Amino acid sequence: MPIGVGLIGLGMAVKPHILSLLELQAQGRITIVGGFAPSADRRSAFSQQWGVPVFDSQKDLLSRSDLDLVLILTPPGTHLATVQAAAAAGKHILVEKPVEISVARGEELAAVTEATGVRCGVCLQHRFRPAALRLKAVLDQGDLGDILSASASIRWWRDDAYFRQPGRGMKARDGGGVLLTQAIHTLDLLLHFVGPHKDVAGFVSTSPLRTIDTEDVTAAAVRFQSGAIGVLDATSVARPGYPERIEIAGTRGSAYLETFQLAIHRHEGPPETVGTAQSGGGGADPMAFDHGPHRGVITEMLDAIEQRREPSNSVRSALHVQRLIEAWLSDAAARA
Repeated sequence: MPIGVGLIGLGMAVKPHILSLLELQAQGRITIVGGFAPSADRRSAFSQQWGVPVFDSQKDLLSRSDLDLVLILTPPGTHLATVQAAAAAGKHILVEKPVEISVARGEELAAVTEATGVRCGVCLQHRFRPAALRLKAVLDQGDLGDILSASASIRWWRDDAYFRQPGRGMKARDGGGVLLTQAIHTLDLLLHFVGPHKDVAGFVSTSPLRTIDTEDVTAAAVRFQSGAIGVLDATSVARPGYPERIEIAGTRGSAYLETFQLAIHRHEGPPETVGTAQSGGGGADPMAFDHGPHRGVITEMLDAIEQRREPSNSVRSALHVQRLIEAWLSDAAARA
């Protein structure tokens, strides 16, 4: 039987999700039960644009017997309470990144889903880009040997219109700045490849370009639990915005991943190239990217539900990047 899917939160983040859901529904994999947002205007606009039913309350949506999986696309600080409600209703969950505004609240969220027995994944769609999937397989096979160096650079741009949205870039709404809101995807992908961090020495600052209380210029040196070391660079002030990249060097070869394009150079054998260079949403339009990886995230959740297993993008795995970010900010604050 198709899995019934609903959405809570119908703002900017909803587009790649609904496009993915409509495709999966056309394939007979799911049925879209409907969506909910507190704003009546937003509900009406969503329903008219996408032809999807909406509900007047979250409770009405969660009480549906044909609802199996709910996508939570609300601001980070609301995730815990929404997950508690969904888990209490026995619904499986896919929550937008970050898990919550802090590691402590993220761990509480994980405990709620584990106690109720529902599956819960996090929307970290960079893991599901074809080039990223290939690099993960290459690393797992040991093709590049032991990793010696692993670095990431996220030099993006967000314009005035982005920060005119109420609360954007403020701790009260977003929980953090460029690290938690933008760079988290690439940083998570780096840890997905290399493993958790051990130590980090970081710097952060807030530029004069916008009135926010979070960081928008950052840099750090990091040592991973594996022993590899690297540098991290993330900002949202680099107009017009550049493709994010990850660079890995090992004892048997190296790899360079730039958004959807991967180059692998083994010490023996010809080089390998996967994918093509594409925008990753690093410019003024944060939604200017292919929704295919979002479809991959949702498909992984559907597979996990049907196979009664944890999704590969579980809450516990997603908390590694938030631990890195908190350690980075803490070290930077100590240096200030």
